[in-house]
Amino acid sequence: MKTFFALASFCASASAFAPAANSAVETRLFDKINNKIDLDSPKVATMDKLSNGDKKVYCRCWQSGTFPLCDGSHMAHNKETGDNVGPLIVSVAKAEE
Repeated sequence: MKTFFALASFCASASAFAPAANSAVETRLFDKINNKIDLDSPKVATMDKLSNGDKKVYCRCWQSGTFPLCDGSHMAHNKETGDNVGPLIVSVAKAEE
């Protein structure tokens, strides 16, 4: 019986160091999302100015052919991957006169 408990104790402690099986969500969190925009840059940052009454739709899926603006590529991306990403829509109200 002592042997059984020693073996059970060893297996329990060894399993604490074994790598856990990653779910698809956990694995996706560490995948690179930008595979085509300014890859040589350490960080892709965009600065834009909006005037009164302007509205712009920005890409968040990194698939747009008009990046940083959205061209609707997220729809194909979502269908292919099961993701639910959409654009960032920014608008500035018209100034009252």
